[in-house]
Amino acid sequence: MTSFFSDLLVAISERGRSLIDLQQASPEPKDLQATAKALLSQKGEASGIALASDFFSVYDGLNESELDAFFNMLAEQFGPDLEGVNKIISGLRETLSVDEVLQLHQKSEPQRQELFRRLNQAPQGTLRLVRLREDLLARLEKNPRLAEVDADLHHLFHSWFNRGFLVLKRISWSTPASILEKIIKYEAVHEIASWEDLRQRIEPADRRCYAFFHPALVEEPLIFVEVALGEEIPDAIEPVIAQKRQSVKTADARLATFYSISNCQKGLSGISFGNFLIKQVAQELLSELPQLDAFATLSPMPGFVKWLRHLIDHQEEKKREDVPVVNEEELRAIKHLLASGWPAPADKQQALEKILVPLSAWYFLNAKDRDQKPYDPVARFHLGNGARLERINWLADRSAKSFSQSAGIMVNYLYDLDKIEHNHEAFANQGEVIAASSIARIAKLSSSFQTVEKVS
Repeated sequence: MTSFFSDLLVAISERGRSLIDLQQASPEPKDLQATAKALLSQKGEASGIALASDFFSVYDGLNESELDAFFNMLAEQFGPDLEGVNKIISGLRETLSVDEVLQLHQKSEPQRQELFRRLNQAPQGTLRLVRLREDLLARLEKNPRLAEVDADLHHLFHSWFNRGFLVLKRISWSTPASILEKIIKYEAVHEIASWEDLRQRIEPADRRCYAFFHPALVEEPLIFVEVALGEEIPDAIEPVIAQKRQSVKTADARLATFYSISNCQKGLSGISFGNFLIKQVAQELLSELPQLDAFATLSPMPGFVKWLRHLIDHQEEKKREDVPVVNEEELRAIKHLLASGWPAPADKQQALEKILVPLSAWYFLNAKDRDQKPYDPVARFHLGNGARLERINWLADRSAKSFSQSAGIMVNYLYDLDKIEHNHEAFANQGEVIAASSIARIAKLSSSFQTVEKVS
């Protein structure tokens, strides 16, 4: 059905292009500004699809400097009608009418939004717009002016990728190879080294993988989660992903562990799917395996090492909320570790454990970003979904990536389905970090750690 629809759009595009040629209305090749304006002025469906296709044909061939110029053009030339907005505002009566509000809305909406809607008519238009936003995001830090262009795309994607449009599918060994290749490519937490590695993650009876898809991106997963069924919460990743391991009979499984969640489309950054994914997968598993009584994660803490560097940089400031005070011996050990890199010598690991595990507990409970949310992005995600921080696992992941980001530490978050909503509300409204009592005790193991006073 999707292939038929795509072929139909191509056919309509070709007929539309002939109509444009007959009308002598086709803009010069490679003039994206003229093509965009022509697209916005077109009323015919076929000619609109043709112009949208032409637009992307040119866009796909732009080099980096041409892309910079294109996005600047979108920011400068396709914003809201400010003159029209000012005219309406100056003529507003004391009591607004519905008609005036509608006029104001129409004039204040940036032209870019309508342009993106019309570009979405092109064959694979939605996917191409997602790729376009990926190019835009890569330029955002160096060119803050482009934030207004990104805001328009984010606004549209928030509607187009509404939860109601998403389709949950189980990924199995019988899934088309084109999709399996993308699962390997997009795995962002624990690298899938080979086809056999992938097979061991999705084919055994005690392993599951689920992904969200969108009707406009049929062969492009948006996000996927890998699940291990077992009898207890795992405290290390290697036994979970090892190719040679003892499988658990599904009848004996009492726990489902989400051990890897990967977002697949950079162009959909900021569009949240993960919270829906976890909850729907949990319901899917319960319908198949009603004996399951717990859901947990085995998660990295990718902001921890970066925060340790921040701790060192600001240790002289004795009254900061975002770092604890550590003694000189501990400070030297952390500095040496960050300078020399992982893995630390075996004879040093026990001493480092006594320093870093309590520090990691403090990090989860107290380190906040500018919005007063947990500094760690994975913690923000799971705590925001209503999970509870359950356990900290020392050297649970000995991969180079984990050492560079998480100091080899992983944590378990527990999803208690009866308490998810209560936990979510406490986190969202009061910023409360829901954690097992053992986490607070761990944070106090070192007498040198202090919850410092707020800066007055």
